[in-house]
Amino acid sequence: MGLYSTNSSSIPADSVKLCVFDLRRGQKEGEEIEKILFFYPPDLPFTQQLSVIGLSEGLITFTRIFSPDAACEVIEADKHSHVFHEAEPDIWMVMVVEKNNELEAIWRIDALRSMLKEVHSLFVMFNGSIREMLDEESSGALLRRLLYSFVTDYLFDLYSGKKLQLPSFRDSLKERGTVQILTVGREAAMEIQSLMRILESSAGSAQCHSIILFHDLLVSTSLCPDDTVNLYTYAVMRMSPQALSSKTSSWSYLRKRTNVPHYTTGSVLHNSSSAEQVLGSRDTSPSRDDSLINRPLQQDKWSKEKDGFLLANTWGSDTQAPNSVIPTIWLQGSKERMYLCAHQHKNLTIILLIPVTSINNAESEFPTVKHQLLEKASLKILKIEEKLSKGWGGENAYHVKGYRYLLVDGDRSVSRASPASKAATLAKESFVAMCKLREEIDHEKSRAQQEEVSKEKELEVCIRAKNNAWVVARISKGKELYVVLEKANDTLLHASDAIEKFSNRYCNGAFSLD
Repeated sequence: MGLYSTNSSSIPADSVKLCVFDLRRGQKEGEEIEKILFFYPPDLPFTQQLSVIGLSEGLITFTRIFSPDAACEVIEADKHSHVFHEAEPDIWMVMVVEKNNELEAIWRIDALRSMLKEVHSLFVMFNGSIREMLDEESSGALLRRLLYSFVTDYLFDLYSGKKLQLPSFRDSLKERGTVQILTVGREAAMEIQSLMRILESSAGSAQCHSIILFHDLLVSTSLCPDDTVNLYTYAVMRMSPQALSSKTSSWSYLRKRTNVPHYTTGSVLHNSSSAEQVLGSRDTSPSRDDSLINRPLQQDKWSKEKDGFLLANTWGSDTQAPNSVIPTIWLQGSKERMYLCAHQHKNLTIILLIPVTSINNAESEFPTVKHQLLEKASLKILKIEEKLSKGWGGENAYHVKGYRYLLVDGDRSVSRASPASKAATLAKESFVAMCKLREEIDHEKSRAQQEEVSKEKELEVCIRAKNNAWVVARISKGKELYVVLEKANDTLLHASDAIEKFSNRYCNGAFSLD
């Protein structure tokens, strides 16, 4: 997870604009402001916000003339890149990034779009569908406050001083929206499966789910791929041992932030007469007190108790009680709302999901569930953590000497990559070449998707970078392999042989040309 720490990936915060808007709203003259659901920076005058959204809407409408079945993804202008993501029907997220040659900022558009997809997926996991919320509350007042708190907390992680750290060319060997899996032996796998059965039966007859992490790696899950990615992403950000010990996100690219602009939904929404036209008179939500808004991405929400369970401090619930400590999430696969119960022993994090409908009184019943879980599973948890720790090779466990690589299985939403510390040793020229190569592959995948080309199609691209490094991509049956080889004396034949060896040894021959 995450980006490599580098000054070249940081840009002034005011060089980025991010908005969420609804094309179905504000169709009458004078009501255009109704479209705005979120805008960053929030203190930008509403006339400028509407200008950005109006331009985005025009571009979306124009591109639909030529490609009605394919949503607009990017528009490159002289001074800005406009990145689009249709998160839900007619709910659009747009990021506008200012170009600046002095910053050496070379963006891979798909990486920026992945950010938009990620923040939307996390928002839906905790709050539900944006469209459904608008259908339930037509004024959109509550939704706006939720979005402002949630997205602002998400962006807070990206701040470094007065700059934002966005994906750049140095992020080319990472894949957002995937999980990284820990490889375990047969004996450990059997112990883990046994633990999973204990966990999922801990709430009686209710159909529970669970996900287990070791450090920042996925060990096991009973969720569908989309739900696994969402919960895994959140766990790494806020619940992993590293995240709890540092009291900040465990993403590798984050550094200590200073002078971070402080925005609150109160200051943004309540101090503007224009905003009041949208929110004020029609705000019929139970409370205007933003302290009761769920803020799962806010730092320092989680802490570890003496019994090993993770406590979510002042997390809202059904009753919006300010001292409620049992968070809930929505599963997209089953459309169920689940209580989230987490336990951590050393580097092993266990997340149990229990259907909300199976518990009548969470405050009184949850202590019993926790007690039963510890009674049945504590010895198994100790044994598994000890076994995984003995076989753990450290943060460089998946380093392959001589290779800097990224392996992606899109069908399973799984990736594996060179450790960040090893990948960071690559020359800038190698990263730039890989970034451009991945842009070409992204374009090819997008074209193939629009034309419904079979995933059985295979593709290989080799580029000689300016520093004489070989940058190679191989695509086969929905799997992708990206490799940088910086031995300047290698010929194309040597590079091809090296890829064959890597494929046969680490990928079960999935990318072999034989």
